[in-house]
Amino acid sequence: MEPYATADQVWQGAMIFARIGAVLLMLPGVGESYVPPRIRLSLALVVSLALWPVVSASLPALPVTLGGMAGWIIREVLVGLAIGALLRMFLTALATAGEVVALQTTLAFAQTANPTQASPGSTLSAFLMILGTTLIFATNTHHLFIAGLVGSYELIAPVRPLVTGDFTAMAVRTVADAFTLGVQLAAPVLVFAIIFNVASGLVGRVMPAFQVYFAAAPLSIILGLSVFTLSIGVLGTVFIDRYRAMAGVFAGGAGG
Repeated sequence: MEPYATADQVWQGAMIFARIGAVLLMLPGVGESYVPPRIRLSLALVVSLALWPVVSASLPALPVTLGGMAGWIIREVLVGLAIGALLRMFLTALATAGEVVALQTTLAFAQTANPTQASPGSTLSAFLMILGTTLIFATNTHHLFIAGLVGSYELIAPVRPLVTGDFTAMAVRTVADAFTLGVQLAAPVLVFAIIFNVASGLVGRVMPAFQVYFAAAPLSIILGLSVFTLSIGVLGTVFIDRYRAMAGVFAGGAGG
């Protein structure tokens, strides 16, 4: 190997590949189960080679023991998985919004396979998750992922101690923000459902003999989906803006 790459260069490439490969394993779109493993590994290798001249200066020297090498590799894999998990956690805002809309439109019983999650969910939730993944690539938000990979070597430098408390706090905050955003995205349908249910209750009290359920159920579905359709443009815009802001946290390290 010496005529082609020194031992230090091979070690640096392995370190970069460990973090990049772990991040791509969790990224939305790229890290889905329907993407062949060969494609993900090839992409991780290409990105690692592209980033090697940029981040090689921040990598530690080649350890003298096998245990030291394994420790560094495991550390980089854990860092990559943590970064990728944070980016995927925020995507659950769309799943939350879809479940809320499905509950309010009485469509929660319609379960379907969700290609972006391990378990099946409501049809609206699966639709919004696919919509979010499409928006990430349609708006070139995935370019921020590449910048974030470079910035992660400044925010979480390999030579610095790994602070797990910061990851835990950020993960909890990300989950809380994703749930809050999911409820906010479903707010138009929530407001409609409250007004519609109150009106249905008043009709039932005024006309006890009237079959409110049989008349209200189809109206709830039709009107609820109509409100959801009218608000889907704003829903996608708000989500992608918030998602780009979160991805920019890591990308900001590259610019700084």
